[in-house]
Amino acid sequence: MNASEMRAKDAGQLNAELIELLKAQFSLRMQIATQQLSNTSQLGKVRKDIARVRTILREKAGAK
Repeated sequence: MNASEMRAKDAGQLNAELIELLKAQFSLRMQIATQQLSNTSQLGKVRKDIARVRTILREKAGAK
């Protein structure tokens, strides 16, 4: 998901997306630890999405 799509969402939807991404990150970390993940670049993509969501949430909080 790109930043423009995320900016169209409200804070509640972004918080839900953040929780979902954090769960996905945890799952990927566990898969790496148990040698079950073949495509390790997925973890980097999820981390960048988490950073995007947190940045947009901070922008929306500062705009109020």
